[in-house]
Amino acid sequence: MIVEAGEQVTEADLAARLRRNPDLFTAVHDRYYRDIYLYVASRLDTQIAEDITAETFLLAFDRRNRFDPERGSLRPWLFGFATNLIARHRRKEIRHYRALARLDPESVMEGHEDRVVSSVAAQRMQPHLAKALAALSSGERDALLLVALGQLSYDEVALALGISTGTVGSRLSRARAKIHALINKENVHG
Repeated sequence: MIVEAGEQVTEADLAARLRRNPDLFTAVHDRYYRDIYLYVASRLDTQIAEDITAETFLLAFDRRNRFDPERGSLRPWLFGFATNLIARHRRKEIRHYRALARLDPESVMEGHEDRVVSSVAAQRMQPHLAKALAALSSGERDALLLVALGQLSYDEVALALGISTGTVGSRLSRARAKIHALINKENVHG
């Protein structure tokens, strides 16, 4: 990571230096803003994503002295803040998924003959996937979406959520099984 012109520092060094020089937080913001925003925007409304992403970095800045550089990367730490802030909006998120689940897949397909087949198939799947996501526990949903949308590794998800890597694996396994069962129950493919 480049902090000043030509200066290369590791994330651990940057995290340690943040305590003495808060101006370095700009480098953290510049490096991770897009990843955090895309993750939040994928989980919630894009208008809310800007607010939550900004709040994520505000919290991280306020708590920069609490970050232990021995923990490793700043990335999962930031994703942890974002996930916790999303949890505050959980009811709205679940209402959103339930509303998508109520969409009639046939009406979504009407009038879209000119669209690519994959786009139509994705639209048809959206209500079913939304219904399945709403049926997951918050822990399962968080783990699944951190991997799928945030593209975090199991170890990074564990750090972000403050759980063990084994628990991440268990939550993902349960989430996948539930989604598979619900989608098969809906007979989406037939």
